Amino acid sequence: MEGDGNGWVEGPGGIKLWGRHGAAGLFLQAGELLLLQHRAAWTAQGGTWALPGGARDSHESVEETAVRETVEECAIDSSLIAVESALVTAGPFDSGWTYTTVIARTRSGEPIPVEPNEESEELRWVPLGEIRRLPLHAGFEASLDTLMRHTKPHD
Repeated sequence: MEGDGNGWVEGPGGIKLWGRHGAAGLFLQAGELLLLQHRAAWTAQGGTWALPGGARDSHESVEETAVRETVEECAIDSSLIAVESALVTAGPFDSGWTYTTVIARTRSGEPIPVEPNEESEELRWVPLGEIRRLPLHAGFEASLDTLMRHTKPHD
């Protein structure tokens, strides 16, 4: 059912985690640039930078979730990207909750047009070497070294 993933679950130490069926985000590269979202102040860990993403619906794969959320939050044309792999970057926790990062590239190797929705203060294509200069979402920051090991330069 569409939207049945929206909701909080309890994580370790009683923290709240968004997504009744887990969550997923898109690590979208254009050459040596990564698409990042400056999260709106009203969102969980608002004011930080992270990947576009969100709650997984029960009928979706993690890849479908990450692409759908990025289309919603960034108004991308999904035909312009190619999904390469998926990596669980948080969990699984006792509730079964996981966060999966889906690694993708723009088909052209160049940045594609993006337009933020209300969940974003800003969207930006950031050079990979400059990501850590931004105030990052704690979960994204914790997974960044692992993600960087799983990406490769654009051919």
